[in-house]
Amino acid sequence: MSIEVKNVTKIYGKQKALDDVSFKIDPGHIVGFLGPNGAGKSTMMKIITCFIPQSAGNVSVCGYDVIESPIDVKRQVGYLPEHNPLYVDMYVKEYLDFIGGVYKIENRKARVKEMIDMVGLEIEQNKKIGALSKGYRQRVGLAQAMIHDPKVLILDEPTTGLDPNQLEEIRGLIKDIGQEKTIMLSTHIMQEVEAICDQTIIINKGKIVADDKTADLQQESKSHLVLKVEFDKTTTIEALKKIEGVNRVKQAQENTWVFEIEKDNVRNNIFQFAVQHEMVVLTMQKESQSLENVFKKLTT
Repeated sequence: MSIEVKNVTKIYGKQKALDDVSFKIDPGHIVGFLGPNGAGKSTMMKIITCFIPQSAGNVSVCGYDVIESPIDVKRQVGYLPEHNPLYVDMYVKEYLDFIGGVYKIENRKARVKEMIDMVGLEIEQNKKIGALSKGYRQRVGLAQAMIHDPKVLILDEPTTGLDPNQLEEIRGLIKDIGQEKTIMLSTHIMQEVEAICDQTIIINKGKIVADDKTADLQQESKSHLVLKVEFDKTTTIEALKKIEGVNRVKQAQENTWVFEIEKDNVRNNIFQFAVQHEMVVLTMQKESQSLENVFKKLTT
């Protein structure tokens, strides 16, 4: 098991940032760790990487406990924090050589060249880090996280602030790296998870609310159909809830309602309801469903 978290709680003063969190990540998986701002994502990642201790529970990485064997854990983990801490006055090659020295890597020159080639920094390798774009700084961050050849990569919001081209490049890089390493990444971009993650864990208010294969969560989202219907007259939510096949209904605008339904044939029931109440259906639109809908449903 690459990462195993058992009943972890983290308390800051009177605030419970993590509340009895448990999950497992198998070797060779790319896992999306999702949640609203303040849900506990960064706190969990800092515990896994031994930056802060948990208040209760156990965490192990590649079989090493984060409390009992933090040095062994750090040898197995590469970490890219949300705010990429780089020495902006150092040159790219100089900085990576420095990080390699911290890890006491043998033949550092060859390893630095290997990292530069892997993350696509060849053109920028002789520049100061402060002169690089956000996308290339993220590449430097990934290179420093991988320079000691860890088995596990922890990436906290690795694509925040990137333009569409940089986004696509970094996603492709992460996907390539994920063929050899276990990657846990936090993000707010659902398309990113759908594109590259094998497993998705969703956390809300310090608790795990979903933990499944990404494909299964996507399938779950497709099993819930949503219709947006506009009538020509006002009606009540109590009356609409009585329509057969309607799971949920909420008001979008004065005469516009959003229905969560099980099957397409519920549309006939909605038309019959309108006829019975001497109303006209002005518009009826099926809304597309995605992993984003599952996220919204579980975190709002």
